[in-house]
Amino acid sequence: MRTSSFRVGVVLMAVTIVSVGCGGVASHPSSTSTKASTTRAPTSTSIAAALSTAVWPWAASNVRYSTPTDATKGFASDYLHMTAPIIGPFKQGDARSGEVSVRASATGPETTVLVRQLGADNSWWVLGAAAADISLAQPIWDAALKSPAVLAGTSVAFEGTVQAQVRSDDVTHPLGAGFVTGGSTSRGPFSGSLSFSSPTAQAGAVVLFIRSAKDGSVLEATVVRVRFG
Repeated sequence: MRTSSFRVGVVLMAVTIVSVGCGGVASHPSSTSTKASTTRAPTSTSIAAALSTAVWPWAASNVRYSTPTDATKGFASDYLHMTAPIIGPFKQGDARSGEVSVRASATGPETTVLVRQLGADNSWWVLGAAAADISLAQPIWDAALKSPAVLAGTSVAFEGTVQAQVRSDDVTHPLGAGFVTGGSTSRGPFSGSLSFSSPTAQAGAVVLFIRSAKDGSVLEATVVRVRFG
């Protein structure tokens, strides 16, 4: 499995996500060697901050997932719009996070979906995704994004074409859509810019995906969480 800078960035950010908002342990300095760390109850502010790091499901919706594979399936079907996604097993990372692979078909390329338990109900959320054939160097995870968005990375796809979208939370249609061109027979660099309309939410995602040359269906995708402003 290829390791991209995006995946490393997401893993590093995941371990620092408002730990008390996720039911974590907060340590406090002590003048004695016997004083143990204490656990603080999550507050509504810390829970909201933690949920804001997730791409899917939307925090304002009633959709919640009790397992990491269910979250991945919902993300692949309802967010990436894969027609019949094949969900792999959950691979544990730390105590509250890990990754799940998804393919559009049994022989299709793999998209790795990064998932984490968040919120007071410990439901499962998607932080982002990394496609085997699309590596996004810019923007990085959780970057502040303004229009036009500058996109850069490497990819390999039929005729070099990778679809690009800027999406806002709680909105079905993308704020902006276009494409970038990387390698067609081997991985090559891409760069470009994508204008998008004013978002109504504070955060969203940059979505890069490759369509099937046969039927236009989504084969794989890289999804990076961004903030607007």
